[in-house]
Amino acid sequence: MVVLHIQLAWIGVFLGGVVGVTAGLFFHQEKWLGGYQAWPRRMVRLAHISFFGLAILNFGFASSLKLLDITDGIFISSRLFIAATVAMPMVCFLSAYQSFFRYFFFIPAGSILIATALFIWRIIHL
Repeated sequence: MVVLHIQLAWIGVFLGGVVGVTAGLFFHQEKWLGGYQAWPRRMVRLAHISFFGLAILNFGFASSLKLLDITDGIFISSRLFIAATVAMPMVCFLSAYQSFFRYFFFIPAGSILIATALFIWRIIHL
């Protein structure tokens, strides 16, 4: 499980770089994606940073597992972190395309919240 989260973290760093480079090709255009304050552009920026933020969470989760020598009782937390890692940038990009998808932010946000709460519960009860 540790290896999977480290792999996801590095993939997230890479994809964050890809999105950053891609967006960087156009950011100088004042009206790109409707302008700096436009919803689509804000969602692309959020997707970009979410790759890095979730990579940090995956690194922290994997490191905590290793440091605390935890091998059981974390399956649900692990899967919820994985779900958030996939869902957050996807919901951001979909929301940039069609604002209706903003109603799905509860999926990655809730996944992170529940995963973190369950993991805290697990480490308190070592």
